[in-house]
Formats: sequence, structure tokens, C-alpha cells
Amino acid sequence: MKDRGLASALSMAWELGYTIALPIIIFAIGGRLLDKKLESSPWFLLAGIGVALMISGTAVYYKTVKIISEAEQKDKPGFPPSAPEAHPPLEERE
Repeated sequence: MKDRGLASALSMAWELGYTIALPIIIFAIGGRLLDKKLESSPWFLLAGIGVALMISGTAVYYKTVKIISEAEQKDKPGFPPSAPEAHPPLEERE
């Protein structure tokens, strides 16, 4: 049981790490390439990092809100919600 919680936490940390790292890498490289091409160092690099931080921050915020709402949903009584009956009992049909 403890292993499932640890695996879930590691999975979440890995996902958040990628959410932060990938935009920074992509936009920093893109900014650096633009700086080299236009000879404007370091302005596009800094702009790329700034855009990446905004994107990463927004993505982390929405993922965190989603995780919190799922955790709150699990704490509510009756979770998981039972599936509605496809057909009512015979006594109610007549």
C-alpha cells in the first residue's frame, strides 16, 4: 500500500519536472538561436526563458489544481460514484 503512494508521488514529481524543464529547454534554445542569427545576444534568450517560465508556471498551476480537486473528490463519501442502474427494478417499471 505504501509503495503505491510512493509510486504516485514519484510519477507526479516526474511529470511536474518535465512540465517545467521542457519549455525552458525549448524556448532557451530557440532564443539562443535567434540571438546568434540576429546578433542580439542575450535578449531573445532572456525573452525565451521568460516565456518558458510563464508557460511552465501556468501548466504547473493547472496540474496542481487538478490534483487537489481529484484528492478532494476521493475524500468525499460515496467515492467512487456508483454507476446508475441501467434498468429500474421490476416493481418500479409497472
